[in-house]
Amino acid sequence: MASPAPAPPAASSSAAGSSPQPRIGLAGLATMGQNLALNIAERGFPISVYNRTAAKVNATVSRAEAEGALPVLGHRDPRGFVLSLSRPRTVVLLVQAGRAVDATIDALVPYLDAGDAIVDGGNEWYQNTERRIEEAAARGILYLGMGVSGGEEGARNGPSLMPGGHVDAYNNIRDILEKAAAQTEDGACVTFVGPGGAGNFVKMVHNGIEYGDMQLIAEAYDVLRRVGGLSNSEIADVFAEWNRGELESFLVEITADIFTVADPLDGSGGGGLVDKILDKTGMKGTGKWTVQQAAELAIAAPTIAASLDGRYLSGLKDERVAAAGVLEAEGMPSGLLETINVDKKMLVDRVRQALYASKICSYAQGMNLLRAKSVEKGWNLNLAELARIWKGGCIIRAKFLDRIKKAYDRNPELANLIVDREFAREMVQRQNAWRWVVARAVEAGISTPGMSASLSYFDTYRCSRLPANLIQAQRDLFGAHTYERIDRPGSFHTEWTKLARKSNGAAI
Repeated sequence: MASPAPAPPAASSSAAGSSPQPRIGLAGLATMGQNLALNIAERGFPISVYNRTAAKVNATVSRAEAEGALPVLGHRDPRGFVLSLSRPRTVVLLVQAGRAVDATIDALVPYLDAGDAIVDGGNEWYQNTERRIEEAAARGILYLGMGVSGGEEGARNGPSLMPGGHVDAYNNIRDILEKAAAQTEDGACVTFVGPGGAGNFVKMVHNGIEYGDMQLIAEAYDVLRRVGGLSNSEIADVFAEWNRGELESFLVEITADIFTVADPLDGSGGGGLVDKILDKTGMKGTGKWTVQQAAELAIAAPTIAASLDGRYLSGLKDERVAAAGVLEAEGMPSGLLETINVDKKMLVDRVRQALYASKICSYAQGMNLLRAKSVEKGWNLNLAELARIWKGGCIIRAKFLDRIKKAYDRNPELANLIVDREFAREMVQRQNAWRWVVARAVEAGISTPGMSASLSYFDTYRCSRLPANLIQAQRDLFGAHTYERIDRPGSFHTEWTKLARKSNGAAI
């Protein structure tokens, strides 16, 4: 428990000395942590900051001074950091997920009192958060696992925040979070998500949707470039135009920007930087967790899974180069398998429609995963509210999230976004263009795993009679797994091999 002894002196910006005692502190001053601390301070809330490395503390305090004499109080030891806060104290952690979180908690807990709160703002596995909630509760300490989306810019200017855990911990700093979060016409992009690890789980699925979104955009670029022969300048214009319509979103906006950037190392000044980037995509694990959770909950998420597979395959750069050489030696063309003659304007419009329809599938899969986990854990997630807080600040913010929110407002029990009347109409209107793009990509030998998976998901979900009857018959034959009939209730088993031999014998 906290000691009554005075805390050691701290470094501070010029404004911090005249400010009230901070209610909130932040530990972990990499760029995200620094930016979130400065964001909170800029909203008028004094904040104490701490990092194991004194240089990070000094840098944060210096930035606070330079960016408007913001009320930031820097500390170089955990005890002084915790004791600088007024009770009930709230300490936000922005350190690497896993062991670093546990180590930071261990350093801070001896100075926290019952009723104080810890808020972990990292991309943590939700079960780790649930374990820490129990461990903190044993000491009388409140705990939140809070998803933070928006990258460095969002942290500084307003992220989307997804806190889950102990509601009292949220209420203690609700006013701070609502001011620090991104703002839209519907209010601050923050809400109490639910109990336990709900906040971390929601952020994980957000990232899974993000994986799908990025893969689909990359495929659209590839088709425009390889089928239509569009230059980087033309692709930049296309994405900029798309960002003024139904595809308006952060990811489409930054894609347009990317294609305008020249390579600073190219002496001629004519090369695009994106063309010089090695085609290997990194990842930090949340996409993999999303796909694993979808499998455990028996939720189909093929678009998100295809995006993850795409990243795995991108990492096999040397193998892919070697495979191209081997197959080319056997007669496989090195370029397009078939030249597609199409008007550029028509191609751009059809790819736009295919991208939009595919994105709906990706979001539908993510939302269904959230619902399934909510039912399993009793979290009572509000899908309309989650769509609302994703409208601003976060990486997947998009214009059509407002319509997703309205779809779940109309029907909180909506089985799938695809069957919402408005989205269903749009899917039907765009399906011909969508099929055309996927078919032309297949003919040309262009990989479009995300769009193809989305289209297969759509066709499978809308099919009232699948060939699964044959699969179940096979399972019953070799494993006696039984089957259900369409014409009468109950479970049935058939001696398939015996009857087949008898039938074949009779035929002879």
